[in-house]
Amino acid sequence: MTSVIITLPKIDDAKSIKNLLVRSGIPVAGVCTTGAQALALADGLNYGIIICGYKMTDMIYSQLHDDLPFGFEMLLMASQQILGGGMVDKEIMCLSMPLKVHDLINTVDMMIQTIERRKRKQRLKPRERNPEEVALIKQAKEILMNRNHMTEEEAHRYIQKCSMDSGTNMVETAQMVLTMMKA
Repeated sequence: MTSVIITLPKIDDAKSIKNLLVRSGIPVAGVCTTGAQALALADGLNYGIIICGYKMTDMIYSQLHDDLPFGFEMLLMASQQILGGGMVDKEIMCLSMPLKVHDLINTVDMMIQTIERRKRKQRLKPRERNPEEVALIKQAKEILMNRNHMTEEEAHRYIQKCSMDSGTNMVETAQMVLTMMKA
């Protein structure tokens, strides 16, 4: 699940926003008053959203954004004067103050869905093999092609099918083929 961290200079404001989000079904991982606290909390999480104001007690939003760990996005809440001045980076999602509850909930929900979709896509993407693994699979295919008179495509399908049947990955299956053929 995507983690949400709220970082505002006034702890009461941060807790109020936390309560709004929690009542709307959005879990909040933590509430902070400084950027350093937010970064420390974010380091222990995989990915998420940091909701912050323009200025914390120890840094401004841009410093916090620059130090965010990979997988975290920022939602900046600031006055229209600051947001309209063109100072805010395009990567940062913004909400103007005074805040409308409906806008906050919808924006956070949209950001969570985007992050979850990105993570799902990344998880479904096949893992890239390193050169040693590619060479191992190629060697196993060559042995199958020479000994069993298969085409490269047939050898690949054979390794793939054995891999699926045994519940191992293709590299492990290729190692088994090499071990069996050399014996």
